[in-house]
Amino acid sequence: MKKLLFSSIGIIVMFILLYSEKGDAFFIDFLIFEKKSQSSISNVDIKESNSISGDFDYLPTSTTNQLIQHTYYTLSYNEKAEQAEWVAYELKRNFVKNSAYKRPYFIVDPIVKTGSADWRNYKKSGYDKGHLCPAADMEFEINAYNDTFFTSNISPQLHEFNGGIWNRLEQKVRFWALKYDGVYVVTGGVLKNSKKTIGNEKVVVPEYFYKIILDEYKGTYKMIAFLVPNKKSSMPLFHYVVSVDSLEQMTDIDFFPKLNDRIENDLEKNTDYSSWFLK
Repeated sequence: MKKLLFSSIGIIVMFILLYSEKGDAFFIDFLIFEKKSQSSISNVDIKESNSISGDFDYLPTSTTNQLIQHTYYTLSYNEKAEQAEWVAYELKRNFVKNSAYKRPYFIVDPIVKTGSADWRNYKKSGYDKGHLCPAADMEFEINAYNDTFFTSNISPQLHEFNGGIWNRLEQKVRFWALKYDGVYVVTGGVLKNSKKTIGNEKVVVPEYFYKIILDEYKGTYKMIAFLVPNKKSSMPLFHYVVSVDSLEQMTDIDFFPKLNDRIENDLEKNTDYSSWFLK
């Protein structure tokens, strides 16, 4: 009788944890997930390949051949669009902190040879200077935090998007970094076929933004990707889950090309969201 009671309590607690994610856990059917968790392609066993800990090269390909490496993040700068086509970084568990750093001014990135866009392009444009690598992901160290205010790390975002669903997704990534002991992140705007521009330097306004998260745990990978329209949304995050394959077609970028080919192919087809709720 006690065993039955404790089992029932355990199931109730699990459901509370799963359904506390502001509606995102709607996507999970616990009983079905428990049966599928061992075979889901979002959790790919790669024992024949090396773990991504250490010197794993997680950078995507660059369509512009202008890679800019800062201490804690790397980007591929697109001069024509006057912004990064992607920003990639490792978000370690111990990076997730809440510091009261003074917010600096945005400045031109001194490493970009062609010159990154001036912040004045955004003035009275109707768009926020939206971070790609969030400042909140770099609050573990003052210089790391300040480096996120280079204009190479921003893109025009509607305020309702930047402070709304995009902010929710950024918070979710930090949650996952804590839960899974660190993750790899690649993010940017979809610059291809985006027509609208702002400012004298004609900074492209992406119609969509994407974010890809990769996790490795004891030789097992999982990956999830989001494609979110640059507009206000109250939809749950799972509504915007897409395959990495589809993002590669939209951007002409090869994400995580250094992964084992079989593993990369399996992961990049995946659109499962449920596995990100259980370790």
